[in-house]
Amino acid sequence: MKILILGAAGQIARVATQELLARTDATLTLYARNAARRLGPETDRTRILTGDVLDTATLASAMTGQDLVYANLSGAMEAQAKAIVAAMQAAGVGRVIFISSMGIYDEVPGERPGAILDPYRASARVIETSGLDYAVIRPAWLNDRDEIAYGTTLKGETFRNSGAAVSRKSVADLIVTLAGQPALGNVSLGVHKA
Repeated sequence: MKILILGAAGQIARVATQELLARTDATLTLYARNAARRLGPETDRTRILTGDVLDTATLASAMTGQDLVYANLSGAMEAQAKAIVAAMQAAGVGRVIFISSMGIYDEVPGERPGAILDPYRASARVIETSGLDYAVIRPAWLNDRDEIAYGTTLKGETFRNSGAAVSRKSVADLIVTLAGQPALGNVSLGVHKA
């Protein structure tokens, strides 16, 4: 399997990259701004590309031959999601794992985060209406503990344990699990500490 990781220098993406290399035989294309400086040398299973997701020519080139796209981004999220969907459709890549945030569906009891989550809501909506096979992952607050201990909730379900941080390694475990499935099933999964 060939996986394109967008935002590969991000904290979750770095852990997911380690887990994918350790637990699968996938080859990875690591795509990030300032990638060479931040991601180190290429290996026999990794290719490193420097680029911005909004650079459509570079993104289109990176999509060629991929089986799955995993996007872990920040910033202009709606525009990035639209660029990813367009590039995937043009390249014939059908599966995407997209990291968002808890709270985008007002599923966290007692919290109304308002406009701060608007970019996450808008980008998730782009992915959900893309016609692609997708999984949107909505993690709780994150920590760097070396543990895999998490549960998930579906879109429409109340988010559990929203005050407790979940480890990046737990989110990475979910990414590896989803990547190994032949179909993602068009799901939006909240990820909480178990």
